[in-house]
Amino acid sequence: MNKINEHIEKHNDDVLVRVEGLSKKFCKDLKTGLWYGVQDLFSNMRGNIHERLLRPKEFWAVKDVSFELRRGECLGLIGHNGAGKSTLLKILNGLINPDAGKVTITGRVGALIELGAGFNPILSGRENIYNNGAILGFSRQEIDAKLETIIAFAELEEFIDMPVQHYSSGMKVRLGFAVAAQMQPDVLIIDEVLAVGDLGFVLKCFKTIDQLLPNTAMVFVSHSMPMVSRICNQIILMDHGIVEYQGADVGKGIDLYYTRFANNDTNVVFDDGSIKLEQVKILADVNDLGLYYLNWCDDFKLELVVNNLGLDELPLIEVTIYDKEQREVARFIQQCSNRKLIKGISIITIKHDKIQLSKGIYSLSLTINNKRNNTPLMRVNNIASFQIYHDREVWSPFLLDSNLELNEL
Repeated sequence: MNKINEHIEKHNDDVLVRVEGLSKKFCKDLKTGLWYGVQDLFSNMRGNIHERLLRPKEFWAVKDVSFELRRGECLGLIGHNGAGKSTLLKILNGLINPDAGKVTITGRVGALIELGAGFNPILSGRENIYNNGAILGFSRQEIDAKLETIIAFAELEEFIDMPVQHYSSGMKVRLGFAVAAQMQPDVLIIDEVLAVGDLGFVLKCFKTIDQLLPNTAMVFVSHSMPMVSRICNQIILMDHGIVEYQGADVGKGIDLYYTRFANNDTNVVFDDGSIKLEQVKILADVNDLGLYYLNWCDDFKLELVVNNLGLDELPLIEVTIYDKEQREVARFIQQCSNRKLIKGISIITIKHDKIQLSKGIYSLSLTINNKRNNTPLMRVNNIASFQIYHDREVWSPFLLDSNLELNEL
């Protein structure tokens, strides 16, 4: 019995993906790139002296990336467009060769790295299932046994014998994921393609991922941070090919990702010239990310320093709160006021007791309207960003304080 347990533990501890010092460079100019390619053909015969050197017009798409993945582990790969994520996945899938470093993958690999990748467009969906299964190393009998399940999962019963070139993007995603999932690969690579599917299919995909994950090593690329936090237990944040953060603290990696896009500079959408926004300040401490931060249920205070150039009374002021996905989650509105507004500089303070937003990063936008006819005077996006601290990570935008009462009968 002990030997069986030791075998199971060893099986679960298997490193299925090992990446060591991986680097890949490209050339910005086609003609120069072709000439470098000819040079590299000859230099490879005696050891490529250019593999870690950048020549004119070259840049690193991926630089010195290393990680390991075992069964049951899912690596979230995040970063802005051009960060090097797709290049890294293409190297993992064997579509392109690295200039330096080494990739070792054990077992069958299922990959969804581009919409329709791996499909022959002139063949039917059914024929492509057999082709993909054969590439993964399955016999025709094994594919026969899984065929109906794959077709049913992809919801393509009516169109399975139609050429794939006539499929919509959503149909291609459904077929690709169904093949990759039902073939139960040891390593599954997914690059953003789930963003194309409808909500019902995406939920079904995540249920399948939950079932696959205990026996699979997974690399998951997405710009949807809720998706990343949902399934990943490791994370790598990339920027221009360089690893900016790597570790098991998925929340920290996501916060750093959003911080890179946080912009505290004023972004004036509209301004009629009657009032100017001089300064914005949240009355709170600043963390090591450069963000104002509050603990859950702290009092929220926002100071606006304005310069009144042409108004006689206090206008209508609204401050809108957006979450890190740039969805509006709340809005501060002022109670009616007939107070006069002096010419020149004034400080307007907006207060909210015991803010109960859930843990995360938020940004503020400002709208100022004329109180008499509600015409816009000013609209400024991203006037400030702040972070709410709490022990619990929840999907809901609010974490509401409540009391529990127990009445025994």
